[in-house]
Amino acid sequence: MLKGNFFRGLGYLGEGFRLIRQPGLRLFVVIPLVINILLFGVLFFFLGELFAGLVAAAMAWLPDWTWLQSLDWLFWILYGAVILLMLAYGFVIVANLIGSPFYGYLAELTEKHLTGQEVNTDDSWASIIKDIPRALWREVQKILYYLPRAIGLLIIGLIPVVNLVAAVLWFLFNSWMMALQYVDYPADNHKVSFPALRRLLGDTRLSAFGFGLPVALAAMVPVLNLFVVPAAVCGATAYWVREKGATRN
Repeated sequence: MLKGNFFRGLGYLGEGFRLIRQPGLRLFVVIPLVINILLFGVLFFFLGELFAGLVAAAMAWLPDWTWLQSLDWLFWILYGAVILLMLAYGFVIVANLIGSPFYGYLAELTEKHLTGQEVNTDDSWASIIKDIPRALWREVQKILYYLPRAIGLLIIGLIPVVNLVAAVLWFLFNSWMMALQYVDYPADNHKVSFPALRRLLGDTRLSAFGFGLPVALAAMVPVLNLFVVPAAVCGATAYWVREKGATRN
């Protein structure tokens, strides 16, 4: 039986957007935001031709059946949605690789703001720099978890008719991955391993899907996806503070 509260999960991203406006958190929102703007500019330059090429390649797999050809427009929309989801999460992966040391500290400051308790007494810039290798390895673990599952869903999405289900599975998978991606920051601050985090989120799976769904959708929207990353970090920290406590009840 699925546990958690889907609608409660939906509210955490909105709370994250409110939290990033707090004076004590703004610096660690602005720095990675500037990095993300530069990164987004480069990715946007190559996005058009890559998108068109991927859709054309996927459509070429369709057999020349009359009733399937009449649904070309539907398959184009489905393939386009899947590819857009892949590109959205790809942007998140690269942005998080670059900004992960800042996001870990942003999660720490957010938790202190929410609970009034210190998470880590060493808050110097030297500590942030020292944590870069560990933070990058944490991101690599998430990529290694994501890639084989994404490839499997991509293969399913190339099968006519079955790809109707694949699009739904992609939305569910990306919602789950967004929850894993961002709740990992406060979890890492508490030395919780990535496998242990997956089990913890599994205990409140409905809340995780509720949190991850709007993050996944926002990541697909140009310009908004620049701001959703720090907001998701703050929202995920609120998720950690409240949902982790709920798993003990």
